[in-house]
This record gives sequence, structure tokens and C-alpha cells, in this order.
Amino acid sequence: MAPHERVDEQKIAAARLFATSRYPYLASALFAAPVHAASDSGTIAVDRRWCVHADPQVVDTLSAQELGRLLVHLVSHVLRDHGDRALAMVVGGDDGDPVAWNRASDAEINDDLEANGMVPQCAPELPGAFGAETGRLAEHYYGLARSGTRRWDCGSGADGVPRQWDSEGKGQAGGLGQRDAEWLRLGVAAEMQRTEAAEPGTVSVGWMRWAERVLPSTTDWRRVLAAEIHAGVARVLGMVDYSYRRPSRRGEVSSFVILPSLERPVPDVAIVCDTSGSMTSELLGRVLAEVEALLQRVGLRDTNVRVLACDAEVHSVRRVSRASQVELLGGGGTDMGEGIAQAAALKPRPSIVVVLTDGLTPWPDDPPRGVRVIIGLLESPGDRSIPRRHWPFGAYEPPSWARVVRIRDVGPALPEW
Repeated sequence: MAPHERVDEQKIAAARLFATSRYPYLASALFAAPVHAASDSGTIAVDRRWCVHADPQVVDTLSAQELGRLLVHLVSHVLRDHGDRALAMVVGGDDGDPVAWNRASDAEINDDLEANGMVPQCAPELPGAFGAETGRLAEHYYGLARSGTRRWDCGSGADGVPRQWDSEGKGQAGGLGQRDAEWLRLGVAAEMQRTEAAEPGTVSVGWMRWAERVLPSTTDWRRVLAAEIHAGVARVLGMVDYSYRRPSRRGEVSSFVILPSLERPVPDVAIVCDTSGSMTSELLGRVLAEVEALLQRVGLRDTNVRVLACDAEVHSVRRVSRASQVELLGGGGTDMGEGIAQAAALKPRPSIVVVLTDGLTPWPDDPPRGVRVIIGLLESPGDRSIPRRHWPFGAYEPPSWARVVRIRDVGPALPEW
């Protein structure tokens, strides 16, 4: 190989050393991504098999520190699986825009690198460039990024569109298959959590959220959801207020003053069921199973329970005592915010709203007043367009003001509470 076709290995080593000194929890990912020469490519990019392809002439123009920043940036693309997420969004299709997706995924990454001064100068995209708020996912920035041009080609590992220099099918050494990549993601996520536990504030909020989504939950969701429901019911049952609707039994002691009686309200619970087109028959069956479990095993049967079927609008509202009474009407678009709003507007107003959904929905910015919201995100091993590790799905993250419980597939039997 001619000298101009070789990558400066000493500079690559120095760049990795610089990057791992700033982000030690990314060390395994940085060293798992081999660097191959890609002459005349005009960029330094990563493919979906974690191989970095670098134009030697471009490498020569960068300092070791800037190259280290870029390696962190590129490895972040494959850690967050931007290539597969781009495929799920059909970025490479006729109506897709790989350039916009590259910009959007850059913004998602750089948002977490900015605080440490690790945003590469060659790929400086930030959410502010789109007039967007920080802390969101690439799916959210995608539509906002369509009006601009790509500053840096990050490769198929960022947008899922194959390049001529990609390692897949060319027999190049190194690179990771899907299974090895999954194991590496799990290891990096665990290392992030260990680092944050030892030195709080070391890992950015965005990376910690990613780590929590990647690592399998060790929490029994049945206990969590049951505890949340019981806490909400108990809070309402414990509320005692004065009411003049029923005279006090002590009123006879005073014939001139009407005394109020103490009243303990009965809690009302509303369950919003997602019936949009993204809900498969399997997930709709799970919705009914969860409703039955809530009614029977959390103790809601003795309270006032209403179930709302909602896709982009509410199609039915029924007071139920068993799941067989639920009407799962819908099948269109999705907006669980509409279901929450209509649930909160019911008379009498529910004290608790439980939302059962696959998560492919926008959410309202503000919580309903005086209502406790619990979101049950249904997960299953079925063939879904967006991988499980990318929870929350799509462009919208569940709101911070709600209690979110991930409900994993436990088979056909009803869950034990």
C-alpha cells in the first residue's frame, strides 16, 4: 500500500488515548472500532459494522485531539444504533432525507459532548441549529433538520445508507456483527452506570438515559405498577374533607348552625387504551390482559373505573368491571395526549389516569391538573420497526411528569400482582 493510502496509525493511537482519557467508559467501544483507509472518500466515517473508514489525507489535516473528538462522535453513532433507527424511519427511501438524519443524529450526540468541549469542529451540529430544545432524540430533530446541508459525512453507521467503502461484504478485518454489537452496548451501558455511581455527575444526562434504556430492567414491573396504583388509590382514600351535602350527626347540638359532615371520597380511575394502527393484535390482547389485572389484582374493581379507547381521538368511554366490557375501537393515528385530556375532563374527574400504549405517540408538555398519570409502556419480542433498546420509541419521549413503567412480555398468562 502506498504511503498516501495508509492511515497514520500513531495519530490514531494518540486520538484513542485522548478520547479514552475524557470518556473512560467508552474505551471498549473506541478500541472495538478498527480504522481502515478509504482513500479519496473525503471523510472519516463509520459503517454499521463499527468499522471506521478514514481518508488518509483528511486524517493528516486533523490534530490528534480533534481526531479523538471525531472518534468519540462516530462511535456514539453506532452505540446509539443510528443506522438501524434510520432504517426504521425509512430515511433512505424516496421520501427520506439521509442528510437531514445525519444532522439530526449529530445533534443528538453533540448535545451530550458539548459540556466537556468534545464536539468535533468538523461535525459541530447542535440542536440550537434547528431552533430545537436540547435533550431530545434524532427522531425529533429529523423534521427540523431538513432545511440544511450536511457538514460531515458520518457514514452508514449514522444514516443506514451504504457507502462504497463499507466493510460489509468486503472481508475487511474487524467489525462487529449484530450480536457482538449488542453485547458491547450492554457492557458500555453498565460501565456508564458504574462510573456515575462512583462519581455522580461524571456521565451526562443523555448518556445515562441511554444506558437505562439499553440495560435490561431488573425491576419487576408488576410490583412497580401495583405500587403506583395502590399509592394513588390510598392517597385519595385517605383524603377527608368537610361537606354540606349530608348534615352532620352532631347537628342536633346546635339548632341555629348547620354543621358539615366529614366525607371520604371514593377514587375514580381512568384507563386510556392505545388502539392506534401501530398496536398489533398481540399488543391489544396484552392491553386487555393488563386491564383485567388492574381490575382484579390491584383492587380497582371496587372503585369507579372508566376505560377510554383512543388512537388520535377518543372513540369510546365505558365504565367497566371486567376486561370483556372494553371496546377497543380505533386503528388510526396516535395521540395519547388527547386520551389523557379527555380522561381528565371526565365528570367526576379521575384521581388516577393509567395509559397503556406502545409508546409511538406524542405527549402533552404539561400534566393534567390534579390528576396522577401512570404510563404503562408495552413491550413484546415481536417484529417491531424500532428495536426494543431504543425505548422510548420514535420522536417522542414519555413526559417527566408521569410515572413510566415498562411492561415486558411475560407470555399468555395474566401477570401476578
